[in-house]
Amino acid sequence: MRELRGKGQVFKSVLLAATLTVSAFQAEARPQRDLPLPSGKPTADAIIDQVYYLNHFYGFDNYSIENLGSKSVTVIVNRTEGNRPKTMTVTRHINNKYTDGKIRARDIAFFGSGKLKATGFLITDYEDESKTQSYMIYLPALRKIRRFAQPAHDDDWGGTVFTFGDVALRKPEHETHQLLGEEAFNHCSGFMEIPRNQRNRYTRDLPTSEPCEHKGKQIYKVKSTTKFENWWYDERISYVDTKTFGDYRTEYFKDGKMVKIIDRDWGELSAEFKDPRKLFWKSWYGKDLTTGKETWAYIPRDVVKFNTDKPASYWSPRTLTKLKR
Repeated sequence: MRELRGKGQVFKSVLLAATLTVSAFQAEARPQRDLPLPSGKPTADAIIDQVYYLNHFYGFDNYSIENLGSKSVTVIVNRTEGNRPKTMTVTRHINNKYTDGKIRARDIAFFGSGKLKATGFLITDYEDESKTQSYMIYLPALRKIRRFAQPAHDDDWGGTVFTFGDVALRKPEHETHQLLGEEAFNHCSGFMEIPRNQRNRYTRDLPTSEPCEHKGKQIYKVKSTTKFENWWYDERISYVDTKTFGDYRTEYFKDGKMVKIIDRDWGELSAEFKDPRKLFWKSWYGKDLTTGKETWAYIPRDVVKFNTDKPASYWSPRTLTKLKR
């Protein structure tokens, strides 16, 4: 995969938690914030549109992952085979409530620990499909904001097993989709086994067994074939809940061999919602099957807030420089 150097390397790492952002790679319509639930049996394209809708939290005016202290904070754990795990904590705020026809969403976040401590970013996604996103990054060493171009799809995501395409830039139209059928989900979500003597204050209370809450649920199995030539994968298989459209697992294949998996453990925010898509991420787990490298992001339920009264002005460069660190 192509690597970015210098400031670009900082950019890659800073956007580790930027899972909201989308690419303006092609001038084709993405799923909108008012995307309805499909009636009847959906097509493969409709299923992937729903997955995109969920992963960008379009069902909420705003969505936050707060920091409530060392025991209630989002933790990202990276581990290369044979080495001790490394951790970072992240706080994040997404705003989807824009009606000016120009801005689609804004995402502001900062890192509370790890090598990027006190670094923050602000990403603006535009309604105009031909316009790329705006990336503003606060660099604490300089005490200044810098702008960067958006990364390539196949760049590794802040030293994790994910690429920017996996978590941010891939749009439904970048692939062709085929519905393979329905079946019972037969997997538990992945997690990272961390020996007790390698845990720190952020990882000491993390789960010690794989979550199996979704095992046995009915899912759509969808094959998505990339349109990129000579790409790092040929196709991927997604396991998508038939009721909520939460994508529990994605398996990536190259030359007929599985090369990577990504598991997402989705949680229900409230049974009072009529829309079953009102979900949140409980965890993400990824493993590169060719190297053994793995990444685990864990999001406690009590840090998740939604439809708060934060004003639109919160998502601004000024906030980026004033966030508590």
